[in-house]
Amino acid sequence: MNLSIKLFKIISTLEALSFLILLGIAMPLKYIADLPGFVSIIGMAHGILFVLYILGALVMKKIKKWSIQTLLIVILCSILPFGPFYVERKYV
Repeated sequence: MNLSIKLFKIISTLEALSFLILLGIAMPLKYIADLPGFVSIIGMAHGILFVLYILGALVMKKIKKWSIQTLLIVILCSILPFGPFYVERKYV
């Protein structure tokens, strides 16, 4: 498997997990337990992974010869909690 594809899969998985942790753990801790520190840490990690995911999607467009429509679907999936898992299964 191409190193770029393998790296994109790793980034995709980490991005999806960071989003789920942010929504499922960090945000409830902020608003229920008044512990906003987790949102700062997980939010920063998720932000970096999100940018890497988008950059990786642009690289994958060239490698996999995706159409613009496929690229847009992949990018749209980045804002859905389980979207990157779907992208890995269907497009990568």
